[in-house]
Amino acid sequence: MLYLTIQELVAAISYWRGQSLAKGDELRLCAEAAALSKSYALMIVQGSQRIPLDVLEENARTAIQQYLKSTQNL
Repeated sequence: MLYLTIQELVAAISYWRGQSLAKGDELRLCAEAAALSKSYALMIVQGSQRIPLDVLEENARTAIQQYLKSTQNL
């Protein structure tokens, strides 16, 4: 996979939100969902439908890889 679609990104964020509920009074996202949400916000602002994996920050790339591994086992 060279690109990540916005739909795949939303699914990964939803997955991580389900794995670790938001915390604190401010409902802070878990580290994985927070890392992915930065890329999601950029895609929304830019009107992009997909993003190259190599431009993701390392923590976002790790979160996507772990998400994909977990969904392949379903």
